[in-house]
Amino acid sequence: MNKLYHFILSICIITLSATGAFAQQNRGTVKGKVLTSDNKPADYVTVGLKGTKHGTMTNENGDYILRAPAGDYTLVISSVGVQPTETTVTVVANQTVTVGTLNINTSMSQLSEVNVTGNKARFTRKSSIDAAKIPLTALENSQTYSTITTELIKEQQVFSIDDALRNASGIQKLWDATGRGGDGGSYFTLRGFVVQSSLRNGVAGLVTNTVDAANTEKVEVIKGPSGTLYGSTLPSFGGLVNRVTKKPFETFGGEITQSVGGFDFNKLGLVRTSIDINTPVTESKDVLFRLNAAFNKRNSFQNYGKNNTFTLAPSLSIKANDKLSFLVESEIFFGRSSSMRPFFFFLNTPNQLGVSKVSDLNIDYNQAYVNDDISQRSRSINNFVQANYKISDKITSQTILTSANSFSNGASPYFYLVTDEAAIDGTTLPNPPGNNNFISVRDQSTSNSNFTAIQVQQNFNGDFNIGQFRNRFVVGLDYQHVNSNQRYYGSDYGYAPINSSTFNYGSFNREAQLKQIPSVFTDANTFPYIYKTSTYSAYVSDVFNITEQLLASAGVRIDRFENGGSYSLANTQTAAPFKQTVFSPKFGLVYQAIKEQLSLFANYQNGFINPQPFQDVTGTLVNPKPQNANQIEGGVKVALFNGKLNGSVSYYNIKLTNMLRSLPPTSTVPNPSVQDGTQKSEGFEAEFVASPVTGLSVVAGFAYNNSKITKAAADVGFRPNTAGSPYLGNFYVSYRLPQTAVKGLGIGFGGNYASENKVINSEFSGTFSLPSYTVLNANIFYDRAKYRLGLTANNVGNKRYYTGYTTINPQDLRQLVLSASYKF
Repeated sequence: MNKLYHFILSICIITLSATGAFAQQNRGTVKGKVLTSDNKPADYVTVGLKGTKHGTMTNENGDYILRAPAGDYTLVISSVGVQPTETTVTVVANQTVTVGTLNINTSMSQLSEVNVTGNKARFTRKSSIDAAKIPLTALENSQTYSTITTELIKEQQVFSIDDALRNASGIQKLWDATGRGGDGGSYFTLRGFVVQSSLRNGVAGLVTNTVDAANTEKVEVIKGPSGTLYGSTLPSFGGLVNRVTKKPFETFGGEITQSVGGFDFNKLGLVRTSIDINTPVTESKDVLFRLNAAFNKRNSFQNYGKNNTFTLAPSLSIKANDKLSFLVESEIFFGRSSSMRPFFFFLNTPNQLGVSKVSDLNIDYNQAYVNDDISQRSRSINNFVQANYKISDKITSQTILTSANSFSNGASPYFYLVTDEAAIDGTTLPNPPGNNNFISVRDQSTSNSNFTAIQVQQNFNGDFNIGQFRNRFVVGLDYQHVNSNQRYYGSDYGYAPINSSTFNYGSFNREAQLKQIPSVFTDANTFPYIYKTSTYSAYVSDVFNITEQLLASAGVRIDRFENGGSYSLANTQTAAPFKQTVFSPKFGLVYQAIKEQLSLFANYQNGFINPQPFQDVTGTLVNPKPQNANQIEGGVKVALFNGKLNGSVSYYNIKLTNMLRSLPPTSTVPNPSVQDGTQKSEGFEAEFVASPVTGLSVVAGFAYNNSKITKAAADVGFRPNTAGSPYLGNFYVSYRLPQTAVKGLGIGFGGNYASENKVINSEFSGTFSLPSYTVLNANIFYDRAKYRLGLTANNVGNKRYYTGYTTINPQDLRQLVLSASYKF
C-alpha cells in the first residue's frame, strides 16, 4: 500500500511539474503603476486582461505585476464607480513587459470615497513583505498570518495596537501594559504562548506602554514559531506581532482628528488629538516627509487611574537615484500613567484561600485601591534607517539599522490576595464575617530603568529563474545587541479590606510611596536585571515554483548567542557569561488548486529562546539550554469570488522542549525554576474577511487551542497559565450605504468571545479560573472626502470581565467615543 501511495504521488508531482514547466515556457510578465488624476497612487484597483481570467490588484503604492500566456491583449484598469482605463499590451514569453504609468479618471479623494462603499480590499491585504521577508501573496505563503488594515482601525476608531488586535483570530490579551522599561508592553497569548508587540517593520521596535496606533498602516499577526527569519529575541513560540508604519507619499495631504470619550455617559474618560501631515520636500519629489503625532489623556473607569501619552513619529524618504533610496524614521512615545493594578496569588495559593473562581472573592470592580497621584513615567524611542539598493532587475539589497530604547521610573502598585488570619494578625483591622476579605497592598517600582536594543540587518532579495523554474529568495545577516539596566525595588504598604465603603484607600498615595523610596539604592533593596547580550545570525530562505501552482519553500538560520553575564548594582558578577549556537530550519509546501483563488498549504516551523540564567530549588544559578519549539501546520487559504472572500483554515501542532517553568517558593529561594519538561500546544484556527455585496464587509475568526504540559516533575496534563482561554472568537460586520443613498454613511457591529481561563493551574497551588466573556462594540460613521464623523460604543453591554496571567485584572466598562476628522 505504501509503495502504491508513493508511486501515485510521484506520478502526480511529475505531471504537475511537466504541466507547469510547459505553461511557464509560454508565459510572460506584465508590470506597471496606476495613478489617480491628481497623481497619487491608486491602491487596490483591479488590473486585468480583457476577456481572460488573468488579473490582479494594485498594492498600496499603485504597483501591480501579473503573468499571462504570450499574446496580444487589452489591459483594463477598473474600480467601482470609476470609468475603466484601457491600453493594449503584448505579452512576450519568458520576458517582462513594463507598461509604464497609467492614470484612472478620478482623484484620490474621490477614489477613497468610492472605496469605502465598494472596495473589497478595505479590510484585507493581498500580500506581505515582512511575513516571509520575501514579497509573497497570502496564497503563496505556507505560513498563516492575520492582517489588520488602517481602514479597519480608522472605522472602528481604534487608538491602540491592543484594541486593534481584537480583529485577529487566536490572540487574547492577558495583561495591560505595565509601563516598565524592558517589559512594559501589553502581554498577549497566541497559540498557547505569551507574545508582545515588539516588532516594527520586521525589526526591533520596543515599547514601555500601550502602543498608539497613530503611526500604524497595518498590523500583522504572524503565527507559529518564526525563529528562522526572526531569531530568538523578538518572537515567541506562538508567533509575533509586527506593526507596519505609515510611509511618506508624493503629494501634500493630511488629516487632523479630535476625539472625546466617557464611561457610561457620565465620566470623561478620553481626550485625544491626532495629526497626520505629508508633503514633498523637493519639487522633484525625491525627498518626502510625513509626520504622525497624537496626544491622549485617558482616565480609568475606576475611581482612580490615568494614562497620559504623547506620540511623535516623523519619517523621511529620500530617492538618491533610480537605484538607491533611503527611509529614515523615528518613533517617540512618552507616558505618565497609573499602571494596571492586578490581584496576585503569591502569599496564599487558591488552595489555601479556598477559592477557585472570581465569584468566590468580594472584589470591588470600580475601586482602584490607590490614590490617583500614584504614577509612573515611561519613554520609548525607536530610530530606524533603511537603505534600498537595486543591484539588478532581479536582485535588491536592503540594509537596516534600528535602535530601540525603553525607560521607566516610578510606582507600579499590585495586590496580593491573603487570608483573613494573615491580614488581622497584629493589626487593628476589623474582621468581618466570611473569608477572603483582605488584600496586601504592594508596589514594585522602577528606578530609572533602561533597556536598549540595537539591530543591524542586511538582506539580499532575488527573483529569478533557474531553467524554467522561478525562485524568490532572501539571504540575510543579522546582529542584535541588548543592554539591560533595569532596577526594581519593592515596598509593602500593609493590608486593606477588599471591599469597604469606609476604608481610606487613598492613603496609598504619592506621599506614602515617596517615604518608601530608598535614599540609597543597593543590592539589598533592589532587584537588578543588569546584563548584555549579543546575537550574530545568518539565514537564507527560498520559495521555489516547482510548477506555476506548486510552490516549495525552505530556510535555515544559524544563531550565535553570547550572554555577557549578569551584574549587581555594585558591578559584581552574579551570573557567569555563556555562549550558545542554535540552528533553526523551516519548510513549506503550497499547492494552488485554483490559481490565485484557493491553495492548500503545509509547513514545518521552528522557534527558540535563549533564557536568562535561573535559580533552581537549591539556590544554585543555572545556565539554561535553549528552549526549542517545533510546529507542523496545514490548511487551506482562499481568495475567492474575485477577492470578495479571503481567509484561511488551519490545524497546528507545536511541541516545546527544554521548557523552563516556575516552582513553588522554598524557605530560601523565593522564585525557583526548573528546565525539565515538554509542552504540547495544538489547535484549530479559521479566519475570513468577506465582502458579499457592495458596502457590506465581514471580519470573523474562531480559534481553539489545547495546551498541556506533557513531561515534567509535576503538573503533567495541566494547561499552562500562559495559554489563556481554549476557545476564542471575533467578528465585525460593517455596512456602508451604497452610492445612491447617503454617501459615506455606515454602521459597524462586532465583538469578542473568550471561554474560561485558568490563570492558576497546578498541583501545588490548585486551580483558579476567570469566567468566560462576550464583549460587544458598535459604531456609526459618516465618511466624506474632506471630513469624517464617528461615534463608537465599546463594551456596549457594560460587561464586567477579567483578563489575567496568574492574576485577576478588571477590564474597561462601557465607553463612548466621538471623533471628528478634517482631511486636506
